[in-house]
Amino acid sequence: MMLFKDITVIDENYEAQEHFHILVEGNKIAYVGKEMPADYTGEVYDGKNKVAMPGFFNIHSHIPMPLLRGYGEGLPLQNWLFDRMFPFEAKLTPEDCYWGALLGQIEMIKSGVTSFTDMYMMMDGIVRAVDESGMKANLSHGSSNANGGFYDCNGYKGAEFLLDYEKTRTDDRIIADVSIHAEYTSCEQLVREAAEYCKEKGKRMHVHLSETAKEHNECKANRGVTPARFFADCGVFDNPTTAAHCVWLEGEDFDILKEYGVTPAHCPSSNMKLGSGVANLKKMLEMGINVGIGTDGAASNNNLNMLEEVNLAALIQKGVNHDPLFLSQKELLKMSTLNGARSQGRMDCGAIKVGNRADIVVWDLDKPHMQPVFDVVANILYAGHADDVCLNMIDGKVIYKDGILITIDEEKVIAQCKSIKERILGEL
Repeated sequence: MMLFKDITVIDENYEAQEHFHILVEGNKIAYVGKEMPADYTGEVYDGKNKVAMPGFFNIHSHIPMPLLRGYGEGLPLQNWLFDRMFPFEAKLTPEDCYWGALLGQIEMIKSGVTSFTDMYMMMDGIVRAVDESGMKANLSHGSSNANGGFYDCNGYKGAEFLLDYEKTRTDDRIIADVSIHAEYTSCEQLVREAAEYCKEKGKRMHVHLSETAKEHNECKANRGVTPARFFADCGVFDNPTTAAHCVWLEGEDFDILKEYGVTPAHCPSSNMKLGSGVANLKKMLEMGINVGIGTDGAASNNNLNMLEEVNLAALIQKGVNHDPLFLSQKELLKMSTLNGARSQGRMDCGAIKVGNRADIVVWDLDKPHMQPVFDVVANILYAGHADDVCLNMIDGKVIYKDGILITIDEEKVIAQCKSIKERILGEL
């Protein structure tokens, strides 16, 4: 049990409530309100000058990619991917991915992320890292024909390890998804096989979709349809799907996403840095599409600071739409918490309310850049830094507090990742 005492709470309506109390019992929130719970004798967290809000959901990442941070600078996506990423990744081992995944999770935890949706390979290493960290994650092995089937040329076998692992757990902290890397890295047979396998197993799907003009237009030239129509026709969207980027959607693509309940993962840092463009969030949100936010991998971002991603999403969209009122604070919070939780199938997450999972991030207002306080949410979203996070609780367990990672040996992880970098550079 734990009581957050006299703390400002961002409630289930994403409004700030001062001098509230939150009682956590087991992995759930048992009470939220003004009155102090009677006869409480457990652990108490002093909420003075602190804000409790639901943790961020990073719904598109490649968690071991901090190992490649800065390795492919100054290249467009296709060259970045095929000339730099794939050759380096071909040298990675499951042990490398374990250490890389820990490094990535350190960044996420410290910036207020409680759950992430990930697509990568060598899942035995990644699963071990997530199991140890205490984070929530929807993990998938990306299927692809690219580079000789580098990720996995069979549309479904890459998911089998995760499905088998999921059966061994007594909780749902780690969820197995199915993944197709992208239209441009996959043949139609692979896409149809993976889509059918996903449907047969009752799982969720994770794909890249219309990230660049080249990808989008070459699909139209080669297949006669957009990537969104291609995936829909192949049965991919018959499964609950998270689609990363969605920068170059056009025409009926938006209707397809709405019809099938696809969640676009908006990744502004990566899209801007690689020159891919800006997704049309205004149209998506006006149509009632469930949009979430993702960091993408640290090789294209180049960090996993989720607060920075939410901030950029707001600034870029307000700018390109010439509308300072577009993306209100409530919309931003909902996109980065509740919408992400829905995309992962975690219906009891994403908001601080009784009965929900106790995924709570605490922010410290007692900083020069966070004072004075006229609007708590505005301070977090527009003035806050990642290191203003002073506590991260996931499923009722504190995994980060006052600058200290409780589940991960940060110094050891950094040393191991430096060693991996030197080894692989020597092999290339």
